[in-house]
Amino acid sequence: MRERLLGAYAQFRRAASSLQSPFLLLVRLYWGWQFAQSGWGRLHHLPQATQFFASLHIPFPGANVVFISSLEFVGGILLILGLGSRLISLLLACDMIVAYLTADPEALHSIFSDPGKFYNADPYTFLFASLLILIFGPGRFALDWLLRRKQEGTAPALPVAV
Repeated sequence: MRERLLGAYAQFRRAASSLQSPFLLLVRLYWGWQFAQSGWGRLHHLPQATQFFASLHIPFPGANVVFISSLEFVGGILLILGLGSRLISLLLACDMIVAYLTADPEALHSIFSDPGKFYNADPYTFLFASLLILIFGPGRFALDWLLRRKQEGTAPALPVAV
């Protein structure tokens, strides 16, 4: 009986583990798109975005809004592709921590005293998605994975268009 339970659990564990890469792909696609949209929207409304950054007392608001908007736009596209995933996730996570510090410091400070306030703040899901990719990587359905396999000499052959 014990062996059957252990065997069933091992099978369940393998099945659950096989969902890791598809799950990471979905996270990258959805949140990469969200980051890209956010950056794109700000890049097309620079005066308003600069004014907002200035209201948050962010130094050099004009330069910072261009930098952050470009980071989110390009970073979102890179997340979608799974290229430079961990590095871009680190930068985007830092971006979201700064968003907490500047736009909603009360929510950040209430992380333990009032967790609902923390996870209901706008940066939360962006931060969480960035941390997921930073910690677990992009998964197998990513250019990072293909490039690493190619570098190791174990890349699967890619189909060639005729």
